[in-house]
Parts: sequence; structure tokens; C-alpha cells
Amino acid sequence: MGRGDLFFASIACVFSMFRAAFSSFKGVPFRQGLKAFSKSSLFRKSLNFLAIGPVVGVTVAFYRRDTTPAFSEARQPSQRPVSLSESPKKVVRVVVSGAAGQIGYALTPLICSGQVFGPNTKVILHLLDVSFMESSLKGLMMEIEDGAYPLVEQVVTTSDAATAFKDVDVAILVGGFPRKAGMERKDLISKNVSIFREQGQALDAHAKKDVKVLVVANPANTNALIASMYAPSIPRENFSCLTRLDHNRALSQVAIKANVPVSDVKNVVIWGNHSSTQYPDVNHGVIRGQPIRKTINDDEYLNGPFISTVQKRGAAIIEARKLGSAMSAANAIKDHMKDWLQGTNPGEFVSMGMLSNGSYGIEAGLCFSYPVQCGQGKCQIVQGLTLDEFSRKMIAATKTELLQEKEEALNVFK
Repeated sequence: MGRGDLFFASIACVFSMFRAAFSSFKGVPFRQGLKAFSKSSLFRKSLNFLAIGPVVGVTVAFYRRDTTPAFSEARQPSQRPVSLSESPKKVVRVVVSGAAGQIGYALTPLICSGQVFGPNTKVILHLLDVSFMESSLKGLMMEIEDGAYPLVEQVVTTSDAATAFKDVDVAILVGGFPRKAGMERKDLISKNVSIFREQGQALDAHAKKDVKVLVVANPANTNALIASMYAPSIPRENFSCLTRLDHNRALSQVAIKANVPVSDVKNVVIWGNHSSTQYPDVNHGVIRGQPIRKTINDDEYLNGPFISTVQKRGAAIIEARKLGSAMSAANAIKDHMKDWLQGTNPGEFVSMGMLSNGSYGIEAGLCFSYPVQCGQGKCQIVQGLTLDEFSRKMIAATKTELLQEKEEALNVFK
């Protein structure tokens, strides 16, 4: 009942009292009856109610307004109450390959809890792995169920690529052939090129045409290139590889050296390959708005130990824990996809492996890590950054390695 309804109801009550009073003087002349009624206690009660009734009605109405949830005011009387859990949410269908591995295990709760796609996006998870990992996939699905994640709408576990890539919006390709002792690099490339040719074909045949693809498995740059070549119906700009882990490592090393929180460091760049030839560049970065080189004031460190530490950080973690850097890799995937889908912060750029368009002298057709800015689901290479002689030399070295990888990969199919 609204405020107006309560007001008029109180007026109606007063007039009902008057009518009842007059009825008791039925058969008496009007003036004589009115004089008798004016001297009665019922008349005084009616006047009191007439004075305070509307006030009470309005007060109650305002009280009800202040204590009733806002969404109930817009609800029509004929509608049933709407549960908050029924509010519409976007649904994203995402495939994670190699899901039963360490990175997949660390990544899955980040996806399920909304840290990748946001708190208002539900997810349908397609967990893909090879057939002999079926038991591990089942255990992962059981843990997802036990996590009772409100945003998880459905979980599919499979070893079939057609099922895994069916209608997906996002593909995070973690699974690949790992490098084993005594294996030459060309053998590693040969094994993974075959895997990513098949996955590219599966994406082309079964995924949505605007699917966003992130390749994590090494050699990540070349794997992303091969996948894109065998998925011609999907835009090339929708393929990327993960160098955000290297980017985050560079941010962290700068923060440690400057003794500041890592959140104070912005705009470092990883150029090139996700390998030991990558070039972590601080020349365009800032600490609390001031140039990194000016704040740290140690070019010998920034051109030497800093670069080698970032380049070899993965090997150092394996040496220390006897396992790969799964937790930080999963976090980097989260950061990469979040920025891609939700946009980078104004004035900031991050590092992402993209298929080159010729920027900074890199041949079109290489998957090369660049500084990028993202918005509205698209990422653009940051243009116009000045490169000194040292930077050009470092970029040329990592480009050469990627050209060699590309040649070796293409030779597999000859």
C-alpha cells in the first residue's frame, strides 16, 4: 500500500465514524441532531482522529518506504518475489587443456571464483586432458563440486577435442608435451607443433568464431603461431601467448630492488620470446610516477643481473622446489585474461605475446611479446616507444630465436 492509499483510508475512516454517529439520531430534525452530536464524546473522538489519522498514515508510509528493500518497490503486485540468485548473469564457456596438471589445478579455482571473468559472469568449464589423466580430471571435478562455487554452471571433463572446444568463448591451452632429459629443442618443437596443429583445427571446426585463445604450453610463442595457422576462420588478433608471467616477475624484481610495493611499479615490458632470450625492459617503466632508472639509479644492475634473473626465473624455481612455477603461472593467466576481457588500467600497459603486424621491425607472422593496452575485449600494441641501441640489440636476439623456431616448426610438415 502506498502513501496516498494510507492517507485516503484514514479520511474514509473518519467519515464512516460521522455516518455512524448521525445514524443514531435517525428521525430527529437535522439541526437538533447536529447540535446533539456536536456535544457528544463521539464527535470529539472523530475530530481527534481526523487530525492525527492522515499524519499517522503518512508516517507509516514513509517508515515502510525506508525499511523495505528497494527492489520490492518496482515489483508489480501480480508478480512473485524475484530471488537475487535469479538475476541475469553472463555465461562464458571456457576450455582449459592440460587441466589435470599443476597449472590447471592452480588455475581452476581462480576461474570458478570469478577472479578471471568477473563476479557477475557464470562459467561452463570444459576440462580437457589426455585419456590416461581421466582419473585426475574426475578428482578435479569432484573438488570443484565440493567448492560449491556459485558461478560454476556446469563442468565437462573429456579427452575428446571436438567435445572440449564445442562453442567455447575462451580457450586456455596449458597442455603440451613437456621437455624431457636429453631431448633436443627441435624434438620438443616437433612434438608440440603436432599437438597445436590439431588444437588449431579443433578450434576452427568447433569453437565460436570470436573465441579468445591463450597459449601457455612451451614453446608458447611458436605454439600460438601454429594454432592460428590451422584456425583460419578465427581472427589472428584473437590468438596470444603468455608472457605475463615474465612481466610479473620483472615488476616484482624492480619492486624488491626499490623497496616498494609491487603495485607501485608500472609499465615494464617483455619483448620477444617466452624463453631465456626474452628482453625485460624498464626504460618506459615508472615507480610512483618516476622513471625506474632514475629511482633505482643502477644501470649496471638493470642491464645485467635484473635481466638474467627474469630470464632464468623459471629454472630457478624448478631448482628450488623440484617442480614448475604453477601458482605464479596460474596467476599470470588470470591477469592476462582479465586485462584482455576487462581492459587495462588507464595509462598503463602490460606484456602479451601477439601475432606481429610489423610493429617495431618484427616480421609479420611471428608471435612476439609486445607492450599492449586493452579495452572492450581487444588489445592493441603500444606504438611510439623509443628503443635505445642496447634495447634494439636485445630485441634482435630474441627475434632471431623466434625465426629459427618458426622455421623448425614449419619443417615438421614438409
